Amino acid sequence: MAMTDVLSAEDIKKAVGAFSAAESFNYKKFFEMVGLKKKSPEDVKKVFHILDKDRSGFIEEEELKFVLKGFTPDGRDLSDKETKALLAAGDKDGDGKIGAEEFATLVAES
Repeated sequence: MAMTDVLSAEDIKKAVGAFSAAESFNYKKFFEMVGLKKKSPEDVKKVFHILDKDRSGFIEEEELKFVLKGFTPDGRDLSDKETKALLAAGDKDGDGKIGAEEFATLVAES
């Protein structure tokens, strides 16, 4: 499954472009701009599974670094600071990774 099966290619391009500058990533604005906030819980889970590259059932810190590339190959890597901030926002149980429910909560809060 491709990200464009769930989200509009135009929205993805706009959202990723808006955060192309280093240290500019804001997950709340990004999830809203990309249209994820308006999607059903099933669609949010589909996006989670696309971002979970190693199919572990979690998005680990290493995968978070490449979250924008998960939406489009043109996306930049997040900085360590941005990655850690995203992990801190999403990791509700403190296990160092984001599960599907935590991801859904993160999107809902944005």
